[in-house]
Amino acid sequence: MPRQTFFNLPEEKKQILIHSAEKEFSRVPLFEASIANIIKVAGIPRGSFYQYFEGKEDIYFYLLDKMAKQRKDKFIVFLQDHDGDLIEAMVAMFECMLHEEEHINFMRNAFLNMTHKVEHSFLGIFSDEESIDDFNEVSAQIDKRKLNIAGDQELYHIMQILTAVTFRNFVEKFAQGLSEEQAIETYQMEMNLLKKGIYIG
Repeated sequence: MPRQTFFNLPEEKKQILIHSAEKEFSRVPLFEASIANIIKVAGIPRGSFYQYFEGKEDIYFYLLDKMAKQRKDKFIVFLQDHDGDLIEAMVAMFECMLHEEEHINFMRNAFLNMTHKVEHSFLGIFSDEESIDDFNEVSAQIDKRKLNIAGDQELYHIMQILTAVTFRNFVEKFAQGLSEEQAIETYQMEMNLLKKGIYIG
């Protein structure tokens, strides 16, 4: 987590530092990223950076967590737009993430250099018990009458399965250089196969 001094910065300065870090993590994966490049683009001294963050991992995971929260909000909107249909909302979310041009290189580097900690951050609301309030917020928007499940515990595990499939599809898209159309077609097919297995009727 950032130090309190970061949160005390004016919003404009915070955004400059965040965008500088995202630019660096979009250029190269975390292990190759340079604090020197981040502070050069941000126009701040190295000492100032360490007043705000412990190191490059600190600002990297702050960015991942920030994106996870934004995606949770988008996912809730997609659930509402699709009348609580979990699969349709997942497909809409997948397409939306593919079209996030400002984040696509950041995502490519994250997915192609995945670690357990990075995966944990990407999962966000589905990763652990600390996120129970977020999970409940999403769960409330899902039409569970369509699902062949017995309660929220099974819903939690369904979400784990769906996000695992989503992860693999992103890795395949970036590793094989699939077009957006190819990636969406494959993802839609796999989601439909899962839908046949988890939907009633």
